[in-house]
Amino acid sequence: MYMKKFLLFLALSVFAVVLVACGSGEEEGAEESADTGEETEESAENGQDSSEEASEEGGTLSVAASPAPHAEILEEAATILEEDGIELDVNIVNDYTTPNRLLADEEVDANFFQHTPYLDGEVESHGYDLVSAGNVHIEPMAVYSQDYDALEDVPDGSTILVSNNPAEEGRFLSFFVDAGLVEIEEGIDIENATFDDITENPHDFDFNNQTAPELLVEMYNNNEAPVVIINSNFALDGGLSPVDDSIAIEDGDSPYANLVAVRSGDEEREDIQKLMEVLQGDEIKQFIEDNYEGAVIPAE
Repeated sequence: MYMKKFLLFLALSVFAVVLVACGSGEEEGAEESADTGEETEESAENGQDSSEEASEEGGTLSVAASPAPHAEILEEAATILEEDGIELDVNIVNDYTTPNRLLADEEVDANFFQHTPYLDGEVESHGYDLVSAGNVHIEPMAVYSQDYDALEDVPDGSTILVSNNPAEEGRFLSFFVDAGLVEIEEGIDIENATFDDITENPHDFDFNNQTAPELLVEMYNNNEAPVVIINSNFALDGGLSPVDDSIAIEDGDSPYANLVAVRSGDEEREDIQKLMEVLQGDEIKQFIEDNYEGAVIPAE
């Protein structure tokens, strides 16, 4: 009998110890959970404070741009923007189709490579909700030839190699219209003209518009056509001087000013406005005049 009572007492004691241990574990777990919750809340507050601090300091502004002169101008602007706490992240893109897609997809904050007619065409054809934040410079387009010194010297039936950018067909034609070598339909604004608007082509020039603009310098160097019309950003990047190496060049009154494009509504952002203030400011205008000697002209 005594042994039975002893065993019962021992079993009850062990059970009590187990209950106390379990209770302590749950209590410690609750305390740890509470501590973790406090730490998580504190971390979130710290993260929010950090984000607000970064926002107050200006943060990073990403811009997709052609190599020359756009990226070069932006790199100069970056040193000025640093004083306002804005870090400029320049993403170089050497074609005319990618930058607007990157901007529309919110992969960059802005782009800098195009003029208004091209932007308008992209908006219409792709449905992009993009707008201009302002003009920066003009790149006078130029005509190049390894065989002839003037447009008037180009033989009948010659191929005129131009880019496949339909927004610039009137711009290509303007060289020949101004020289009296081609006529377009009366009443058509040259800025909006296309090759279909040609009414008189007595020299039977063949305007070949099947080439991507970034390939034209290479084709000129290989002398693949008697005449090649090249955008100045690609000419500069390829080592050509639009002023010294061309046989004809646009004047400073060109309506094709290069602009900074942003998503609609972002033109009101403080960092975008600061970017435009710098790009349109006297320091950048002086940089353009000193470094490009007429191949790039500050926009008015």
